[in-house]
Amino acid sequence: MTRRTPWLIVTAAATVLAVLAVVAIHRAARPAATVPVSAVSVAPGHRIVARSTAPGSRDHLISVSATRPAASRKTSRITCARLYAAGGTALCLRLDGSFKTYELAVLDRRLKERRSVPLVGVPNRARVSPSGRMVAWTVFVTGDSYNGGRFSTRAGILDTRTQKLVPTLEDWHITLRGEPYHAADVNIWGITFAPDDRHFYATLSTAGHRYLVRGDLAHRTLRTLRGNVECPSLSPDGTRIAFKSARDDQPSHGWRLSVLDLTTNRVTPLAETRSVDDQAAWLDTRTVAYGLPRGHGRADVWRVPADGSGTPRVLLHDADSPAALAPAG
Repeated sequence: MTRRTPWLIVTAAATVLAVLAVVAIHRAARPAATVPVSAVSVAPGHRIVARSTAPGSRDHLISVSATRPAASRKTSRITCARLYAAGGTALCLRLDGSFKTYELAVLDRRLKERRSVPLVGVPNRARVSPSGRMVAWTVFVTGDSYNGGRFSTRAGILDTRTQKLVPTLEDWHITLRGEPYHAADVNIWGITFAPDDRHFYATLSTAGHRYLVRGDLAHRTLRTLRGNVECPSLSPDGTRIAFKSARDDQPSHGWRLSVLDLTTNRVTPLAETRSVDDQAAWLDTRTVAYGLPRGHGRADVWRVPADGSGTPRVLLHDADSPAALAPAG
């Protein structure tokens, strides 16, 4: 058993918890959106949904045209701390009515609630499988004995068809460097689904190191693929993974956004050189999007080519948690 604490947990978790706590308190004290609200759909189509960080609509789910994102935006009544949508399903991680507790809400294409589940921890990541069937989330938690009461992560998965809930993956069979592995300090976060609704990728940390793992829901297994990969995001064609990697293998030095080719194992650093502490989202097979904070609880969604070329450009002002709603077929 190791007592070493992953750098991510010490640095990022403390920051996120503090920020989200402030956001929660401010939101509870704030009136509802002061901008007009309208019906928003997450049905497949040429649209992008995100979470607003603008004054007057902060935390509300917004929708924009994928081809003209700056033209206009629709604002929903739904509020989330983190969200994602795909295949006609939205996953909203939100406050459940108090200052300290959260819940996940599974929403249909018209944003009608299908199921809610209490969350023990502060929301950090959310993903939906391309079909809309599987949803996954990550929260920060405290109190794990191996961690001296500091912050850890907890990732879960829900099958919205069978309603089978996987509250944690930490008791699954882990293969590290080809050998069975067991440790009390295992943390898992940042799930991204393959199109088959069975396999997925995620980050696993243990003994101060972070690994890309491939998971199998049928066999409850996790197999490490390579080191220093965090918050993976599988491309629409299933061939590449966008991810953030710790500079110098030290999260305290910030993160670099890159893309891994799963066939060649080649890593391509992207043109975004600022530290990106986010789980990137693919807009299409050529472009990834991600949120960058700019102070006072506000953020913008940026985009950059996935092949390492080009220049980062703003996609959406005053927003984060982007998700492209791919057209059906």
